Amino acid sequence: MAAKSVTLRNGHRLAYAEYGDPQGQPVFFFHGMPGSRLFRPSDEAAARCHVRLICTDRPGYGESTFQPGRRILDWPVCIEQLADQLGLGKFPVAGHSGGGPYVAACAYALPERVRAAAILSGAGPADAPDGTLGMTPANRIGIRVGPVLPWPLWQILVWAVYRRRARDPLAEMQRGNGHRPAADDELLRIPEVREACLRSEIEAFRPGLRGLAWDARLLTRPWGFPLEKIRVPTSLWHGTQDDQVPLAMARYVAGKIPAGKLIICENEGHLALFPHWEEILTHLVLE
Repeated sequence: MAAKSVTLRNGHRLAYAEYGDPQGQPVFFFHGMPGSRLFRPSDEAAARCHVRLICTDRPGYGESTFQPGRRILDWPVCIEQLADQLGLGKFPVAGHSGGGPYVAACAYALPERVRAAAILSGAGPADAPDGTLGMTPANRIGIRVGPVLPWPLWQILVWAVYRRRARDPLAEMQRGNGHRPAADDELLRIPEVREACLRSEIEAFRPGLRGLAWDARLLTRPWGFPLEKIRVPTSLWHGTQDDQVPLAMARYVAGKIPAGKLIICENEGHLALFPHWEEILTHLVLE
């Protein structure tokens, strides 16, 4: 889908796309890492839930301007400005994987605007106890070296890890068959799921790898706000077989947020949002 965009007060472009019911309850949805505004489960499901789904490109992905030096807490400022330009008052927010910290940031920084939050297979702080147990080696290494590696070296590392995936996301997805949780393999055999993931990555990588590199770097470092201060009702949906972000991270985050509720998806993996999408949206709308 072609991007819409707004110009932020800092002069940067923030791109987004809308899906579902144009007259429905607005819900902001933040993609993972890497990802783009094209990542979302079924458009028809959002329409059935009477949700107007607003999906964004974070800075440096897709058509959103890269923002040197940005912080996770800069994201709520972007979302508030987008909501203002769309004429929205209160709204729920949701995010998948690497979008999870940005959901938490919005819940923390915009308590008067964010009505409810959902973190789906979301990344937790790098120092979460046992947070890397069962995690894929690449993610585990990134968490360990991200806090100490200088930016130029970090860019080189990200390029080395992701260059092949950026060049041909489909081939990389096929190489992963049999090496990811069985539930994720099964979901990726569904054409609609596979295409949503592929389209999102192709768009994410289109400007290059700098946006991904900065996004990944932020996730490995202190987020800049205490989870204990979040007062917005926050649900965390997480699969027991997730090897990208282990369940221990979700348990930690849910335990820190006073109004946090952990919903465990048994025998499901990192893509557990797809089979539970209507349930998640209904929960957000009714919260």
